[in-house]
Amino acid sequence: MAGAALARAAQLWSLLDEMAENEPQAYRRLLRQQRAEAERLCAPPEPHLCLRARPAGVVGGPLFINVCSWKRVPAPKAPTDPTPVSAGPLEEVSGERDLYSIIDIAYNPDVLQRGEENPEKREHLIHSTLKFVEERCNLILSYLYTIESFKLKGSLEMMQQRLKGRQMPTPHLSQNTKKELTLDQLLHTTEAEDCSNAPVLLKEESVTQSKVHLIEEITSTEMPEKLSTPVYEIITMKDANKKPLKIELRIELPKISSISECDLRISKDDIIIEVPEKYKLQLDLPELVDEETTTAVFNKGKRVLFITVPVATPDP
Repeated sequence: MAGAALARAAQLWSLLDEMAENEPQAYRRLLRQQRAEAERLCAPPEPHLCLRARPAGVVGGPLFINVCSWKRVPAPKAPTDPTPVSAGPLEEVSGERDLYSIIDIAYNPDVLQRGEENPEKREHLIHSTLKFVEERCNLILSYLYTIESFKLKGSLEMMQQRLKGRQMPTPHLSQNTKKELTLDQLLHTTEAEDCSNAPVLLKEESVTQSKVHLIEEITSTEMPEKLSTPVYEIITMKDANKKPLKIELRIELPKISSISECDLRISKDDIIIEVPEKYKLQLDLPELVDEETTTAVFNKGKRVLFITVPVATPDP
Protein backbone atom coordinates (compact mmCIF):
# COMPACT_ATOMS: atom_id res chain seq x y z
CA MET A 1 0.00 0.00 0.00
CA ALA A 2 2.77 2.45 0.98
CA GLY A 3 4.80 1.47 -2.08
CA ALA A 4 1.86 2.14 -4.40
CA ALA A 5 1.29 5.55 -2.80
CA LEU A 6 4.95 6.51 -3.21
CA ALA A 7 4.95 5.38 -6.84
CA ARG A 8 1.82 7.41 -7.50
CA ALA A 9 3.34 10.49 -5.84
CA ALA A 10 6.52 10.15 -7.90
CA GLN A 11 4.49 9.87 -11.10
CA LEU A 12 2.46 12.94 -10.12
CA TRP A 13 5.57 15.05 -9.50
CA SER A 14 7.07 13.89 -12.78
CA LEU A 15 3.98 14.96 -14.69
CA LEU A 16 3.89 18.31 -12.88
CA ASP A 17 7.56 18.98 -13.64
CA GLU A 18 6.97 18.17 -17.29
CA MET A 19 3.95 20.48 -17.45
CA ALA A 20 5.82 23.33 -15.69
CA GLU A 21 8.62 23.10 -18.26
CA ASN A 22 6.58 22.61 -21.43
CA GLU A 23 3.26 24.33 -20.66
CA PRO A 24 3.89 27.04 -18.03
CA GLN A 25 0.51 28.76 -18.52
CA ALA A 26 -1.41 25.50 -18.16
CA TYR A 27 0.70 24.72 -15.08
CA ARG A 28 -0.26 28.04 -13.48
CA ARG A 29 -3.92 27.47 -14.27
CA LEU A 30 -3.75 23.99 -12.76
CA LEU A 31 -2.26 25.34 -9.54
CA ARG A 32 -4.98 27.98 -9.28
CA GLN A 33 -7.68 25.38 -9.91
CA GLN A 34 -6.28 23.05 -7.27
CA ARG A 35 -5.96 25.88 -4.77
CA ALA A 36 -9.57 26.95 -5.36
CA GLU A 37 -10.79 23.36 -4.98
CA ALA A 38 -8.73 22.93 -1.81
CA GLU A 39 -10.23 26.11 -0.35
CA ARG A 40 -13.73 24.76 -1.06
CA LEU A 41 -13.02 21.36 0.47
CA CYS A 42 -11.29 22.87 3.50
CA ALA A 43 -14.05 25.41 4.24
CA PRO A 44 -15.44 24.45 7.66
CA PRO A 45 -19.15 23.84 8.36
CA GLU A 46 -21.05 26.87 9.68
CA PRO A 47 -24.14 26.94 11.92
CA HIS A 48 -27.45 27.70 10.19
CA LEU A 49 -30.20 26.91 12.71
CA CYS A 50 -30.81 24.74 15.77
CA LEU A 51 -33.82 22.46 16.25
CA ARG A 52 -35.05 21.28 19.63
CA ALA A 53 -36.87 17.94 19.56
CA ARG A 54 -37.76 15.30 22.12
CA PRO A 55 -37.49 11.53 21.75
CA ALA A 56 -40.95 10.00 22.29
CA GLY A 57 -41.36 7.69 25.29
CA VAL A 58 -37.84 8.37 26.60
CA VAL A 59 -37.15 9.84 30.02
CA GLY A 60 -34.39 12.36 29.69
CA GLY A 61 -33.45 15.67 28.19
CA PRO A 62 -34.23 17.10 24.75
CA LEU A 63 -32.39 16.46 21.52
CA PHE A 64 -30.73 19.45 19.85
CA ILE A 65 -30.10 19.18 16.11
CA ASN A 66 -27.54 21.64 14.77
CA VAL A 67 -28.42 22.17 11.11
CA CYS A 68 -25.25 23.43 9.43
CA SER A 69 -24.11 24.81 6.08
CA TRP A 70 -21.09 23.08 4.53
CA LYS A 71 -19.70 23.64 1.04
CA ARG A 72 -18.09 20.20 1.08
CA VAL A 73 -21.53 18.57 0.93
CA PRO A 74 -22.68 18.54 -2.71
CA ALA A 75 -25.99 20.01 -3.80
CA PRO A 76 -28.60 17.83 -5.53
CA LYS A 77 -27.98 17.64 -9.28
CA ALA A 78 -31.70 18.05 -9.99
CA PRO A 79 -34.76 19.08 -7.91
CA THR A 80 -36.05 15.50 -7.93
CA ASP A 81 -32.74 13.96 -6.84
CA PRO A 82 -32.07 12.91 -3.22
CA THR A 83 -30.49 15.60 -1.04
CA PRO A 84 -26.93 14.79 0.11
CA VAL A 85 -26.44 15.21 3.86
CA SER A 86 -23.53 14.75 6.23
CA ALA A 87 -24.00 13.88 9.90
CA GLY A 88 -21.89 13.73 13.03
CA PRO A 89 -22.32 11.28 15.92
CA LEU A 90 -25.14 11.49 18.45
CA GLU A 91 -23.70 12.65 21.77
CA GLU A 92 -25.19 12.88 25.24
CA VAL A 93 -24.22 15.90 27.32
CA SER A 94 -24.72 16.08 31.07
CA GLY A 95 -23.84 18.93 33.39
CA GLU A 96 -24.84 20.20 36.79
CA ARG A 97 -28.23 21.37 35.55
CA ASP A 98 -28.40 20.22 31.94
CA LEU A 99 -29.04 16.81 30.40
CA TYR A 100 -29.52 16.68 26.66
CA SER A 101 -28.39 15.00 23.44
CA ILE A 102 -26.89 16.71 20.41
CA ILE A 103 -26.28 15.81 16.76
CA ASP A 104 -24.92 17.88 13.86
CA ILE A 105 -26.43 17.69 10.36
CA ALA A 106 -24.88 19.50 7.36
CA TYR A 107 -26.31 20.44 3.97
CA ASN A 108 -24.96 22.31 0.97
CA PRO A 109 -25.53 26.09 1.37
CA ASP A 110 -27.77 26.13 -1.74
CA VAL A 111 -30.17 23.65 -0.11
CA LEU A 112 -30.50 25.80 3.00
CA GLN A 113 -30.83 28.99 0.96
CA ARG A 114 -33.79 27.56 -0.96
CA GLY A 115 -35.39 26.78 2.38
CA GLU A 116 -34.94 30.38 3.52
CA GLU A 117 -36.59 31.65 0.34
CA ASN A 118 -39.53 29.20 0.48
CA PRO A 119 -41.21 28.40 3.85
CA GLU A 120 -42.74 25.18 2.47
CA LYS A 121 -39.33 23.88 1.37
CA ARG A 122 -37.89 24.82 4.75
CA GLU A 123 -40.64 22.93 6.59
CA HIS A 124 -40.13 19.92 4.32
CA LEU A 125 -36.37 19.99 4.91
CA ILE A 126 -36.86 20.12 8.69
CA HIS A 127 -39.23 17.13 8.65
CA SER A 128 -36.85 15.22 6.38
CA THR A 129 -34.04 16.01 8.82
CA LEU A 130 -36.05 14.67 11.76
CA LYS A 131 -36.86 11.46 9.84
CA PHE A 132 -33.19 11.09 8.92
CA VAL A 133 -32.13 11.44 12.58
CA GLU A 134 -34.76 8.86 13.60
CA GLU A 135 -33.46 6.37 11.04
CA ARG A 136 -29.80 7.02 11.75
CA CYS A 137 -30.01 6.98 15.54
CA ASN A 138 -32.82 4.43 15.94
CA LEU A 139 -35.07 6.95 17.68
CA ILE A 140 -38.73 7.92 17.57
CA LEU A 141 -39.08 11.69 17.78
CA SER A 142 -42.14 13.66 18.78
CA TYR A 143 -43.75 15.57 15.91
CA LEU A 144 -43.39 18.76 17.96
CA TYR A 145 -40.15 20.68 17.53
CA THR A 146 -38.82 24.18 18.20
CA ILE A 147 -36.50 26.34 16.15
CA GLU A 148 -34.27 27.89 18.79
CA SER A 149 -33.35 31.58 18.85
CA PHE A 150 -29.67 30.59 18.70
CA LYS A 151 -28.10 28.93 15.66
CA LEU A 152 -25.83 26.48 17.47
CA LYS A 153 -26.04 24.37 20.60
CA GLY A 154 -22.56 23.92 22.05
CA SER A 155 -19.30 25.31 20.75
CA LEU A 156 -18.44 26.00 17.12
CA GLU A 157 -15.15 24.12 17.44
CA MET A 158 -16.80 20.95 18.79
CA MET A 159 -19.47 20.99 16.08
CA GLN A 160 -16.82 21.24 13.36
CA GLN A 161 -14.77 18.47 14.94
CA ARG A 162 -17.79 16.16 15.12
CA LEU A 163 -18.73 16.71 11.47
CA LYS A 164 -15.16 16.36 10.22
CA GLY A 165 -14.48 13.32 12.35
CA ARG A 166 -16.09 10.70 10.10
CA GLN A 167 -13.40 9.14 7.93
CA MET A 168 -14.10 7.81 4.45
CA PRO A 169 -12.51 4.57 3.20
CA THR A 170 -9.46 5.37 1.09
CA PRO A 171 -9.49 4.05 -2.48
CA HIS A 172 -6.25 2.40 -3.53
CA LEU A 173 -4.66 1.28 -6.74
CA SER A 174 -3.36 -2.20 -7.37
CA GLN A 175 0.41 -2.45 -7.62
CA ASN A 176 -0.17 -4.61 -10.69
CA THR A 177 -1.98 -1.85 -12.57
CA LYS A 178 -0.34 -1.72 -16.00
CA LYS A 179 -2.07 1.34 -17.47
CA GLU A 180 -0.37 4.63 -16.58
CA LEU A 181 -2.54 7.23 -14.93
CA THR A 182 -3.07 10.68 -16.38
CA LEU A 183 -2.32 13.77 -14.35
CA ASP A 184 -6.04 14.45 -13.91
CA GLN A 185 -6.63 10.92 -12.59
CA LEU A 186 -3.74 11.20 -10.17
CA LEU A 187 -4.98 14.51 -8.81
CA HIS A 188 -8.50 13.13 -8.32
CA THR A 189 -7.11 10.07 -6.55
CA THR A 190 -5.06 12.31 -4.24
CA GLU A 191 -8.12 14.45 -3.49
CA ALA A 192 -10.18 11.35 -2.69
CA GLU A 193 -7.56 10.19 -0.19
CA ASP A 194 -7.63 13.56 1.57
CA CYS A 195 -11.44 13.75 1.82
CA SER A 196 -13.28 12.74 4.94
CA ASN A 197 -16.94 12.67 5.86
CA ALA A 198 -18.57 10.94 2.91
CA PRO A 199 -22.07 12.40 2.50
CA VAL A 200 -25.17 10.26 2.40
CA LEU A 201 -28.32 10.86 0.37
CA LEU A 202 -31.49 12.06 2.03
CA LYS A 203 -34.31 10.53 -0.03
CA GLU A 204 -37.76 11.96 -0.50
CA GLU A 205 -40.39 10.29 1.72
CA SER A 206 -43.28 8.51 0.03
CA VAL A 207 -46.62 8.56 1.85
CA THR A 208 -47.39 5.07 0.59
CA GLN A 209 -44.40 3.51 2.31
CA SER A 210 -44.72 2.25 5.86
CA LYS A 211 -40.99 2.37 6.44
CA VAL A 212 -38.61 4.49 4.42
CA HIS A 213 -34.88 3.87 4.14
CA LEU A 214 -33.66 7.43 4.28
CA ILE A 215 -29.95 7.01 3.68
CA GLU A 216 -27.90 5.62 0.88
CA GLU A 217 -24.12 5.70 1.07
CA ILE A 218 -22.16 7.38 -1.71
CA THR A 219 -19.18 5.26 -2.75
CA SER A 220 -15.81 6.80 -2.00
CA THR A 221 -14.68 6.52 -5.63
CA GLU A 222 -17.59 8.57 -6.98
CA MET A 223 -16.26 11.75 -8.57
CA PRO A 224 -18.22 15.05 -8.60
CA GLU A 225 -19.92 16.00 -11.85
CA LYS A 226 -17.75 18.13 -14.11
CA LEU A 227 -18.69 21.81 -13.99
CA SER A 228 -20.09 23.17 -17.24
CA THR A 229 -18.50 26.07 -19.12
CA PRO A 230 -20.98 28.94 -19.54
CA VAL A 231 -21.58 30.73 -22.83
CA TYR A 232 -19.50 33.92 -22.93
CA GLU A 233 -18.37 36.77 -25.17
CA ILE A 234 -15.18 38.80 -24.70
CA ILE A 235 -14.48 42.12 -26.44
CA THR A 236 -11.48 44.46 -26.26
CA MET A 237 -12.60 48.10 -26.52
CA LYS A 238 -10.11 50.44 -28.23
CA ASP A 239 -9.79 54.18 -28.77
CA ALA A 240 -9.53 55.97 -32.13
CA ASN A 241 -5.84 55.09 -32.33
CA LYS A 242 -6.68 51.41 -31.74
CA LYS A 243 -5.11 51.51 -28.32
CA PRO A 244 -6.77 48.98 -25.95
CA LEU A 245 -8.78 50.71 -23.24
CA LYS A 246 -10.81 48.02 -21.51
CA ILE A 247 -11.99 44.43 -21.79
CA GLU A 248 -15.69 43.65 -21.59
CA LEU A 249 -16.90 40.15 -20.76
CA ARG A 250 -20.49 38.92 -21.07
CA ILE A 251 -21.28 35.57 -19.39
CA GLU A 252 -24.63 33.75 -19.49
CA LEU A 253 -25.45 32.07 -16.16
CA PRO A 254 -29.03 30.78 -16.41
CA LYS A 255 -28.75 28.52 -13.35
CA ILE A 256 -28.05 31.27 -10.80
CA SER A 257 -30.20 34.05 -9.37
CA SER A 258 -27.69 36.26 -7.54
CA ILE A 259 -24.13 37.47 -8.05
CA SER A 260 -23.40 36.32 -4.49
CA GLU A 261 -23.34 32.74 -5.85
CA CYS A 262 -20.34 33.57 -8.04
CA ASP A 263 -16.70 33.31 -7.02
CA LEU A 264 -14.82 35.85 -9.17
CA ARG A 265 -11.01 35.98 -9.21
CA ILE A 266 -8.98 38.27 -11.49
CA SER A 267 -5.25 38.64 -11.96
CA LYS A 268 -3.34 40.83 -14.39
CA ASP A 269 -3.55 38.26 -17.17
CA ASP A 270 -6.48 35.96 -16.49
CA ILE A 271 -9.95 35.69 -14.97
CA ILE A 272 -11.77 32.82 -13.21
CA ILE A 273 -15.52 32.67 -12.58
CA GLU A 274 -16.84 29.72 -10.57
CA VAL A 275 -20.29 28.84 -9.27
CA PRO A 276 -20.05 25.81 -6.95
CA GLU A 277 -21.59 22.65 -8.46
CA LYS A 278 -22.69 24.56 -11.59
CA TYR A 279 -20.20 26.56 -13.67
CA LYS A 280 -16.52 27.25 -14.12
CA LEU A 281 -14.89 29.56 -16.65
CA GLN A 282 -11.17 30.37 -16.85
CA LEU A 283 -9.87 32.75 -19.50
CA ASP A 284 -6.48 34.17 -20.44
CA LEU A 285 -6.99 37.90 -21.02
CA PRO A 286 -5.74 39.39 -24.30
CA GLU A 287 -4.17 42.36 -22.47
CA LEU A 288 -2.65 42.99 -19.06
CA VAL A 289 -5.32 44.61 -16.90
CA ASP A 290 -5.77 46.68 -13.76
CA GLU A 291 -7.59 44.12 -11.61
CA GLU A 292 -8.14 46.60 -8.76
CA THR A 293 -10.67 48.65 -10.78
CA THR A 294 -12.75 45.77 -12.13
CA THR A 295 -16.54 46.16 -12.07
CA ALA A 296 -19.12 43.35 -12.25
CA VAL A 297 -22.89 43.70 -12.74
CA PHE A 298 -25.39 40.83 -12.76
CA ASN A 299 -28.66 41.25 -14.67
CA LYS A 300 -31.15 39.13 -12.72
CA GLY A 301 -33.78 39.24 -15.44
CA LYS A 302 -31.48 37.96 -18.19
CA ARG A 303 -29.24 35.93 -15.84
CA VAL A 304 -26.18 37.51 -17.46
CA LEU A 305 -22.99 38.70 -15.73
CA PHE A 306 -21.22 41.74 -17.24
CA ILE A 307 -17.58 42.32 -16.25
CA THR A 308 -15.53 45.36 -17.25
CA VAL A 309 -11.78 45.36 -16.71
CA PRO A 310 -9.64 48.41 -17.61
CA VAL A 311 -6.42 47.68 -19.49
CA ALA A 312 -3.35 48.40 -17.36
CA THR A 313 -1.40 51.56 -18.13
CA PRO A 314 2.16 50.72 -19.26
CA ASP A 315 4.92 51.84 -16.91
CA PRO A 316 6.68 54.98 -18.22
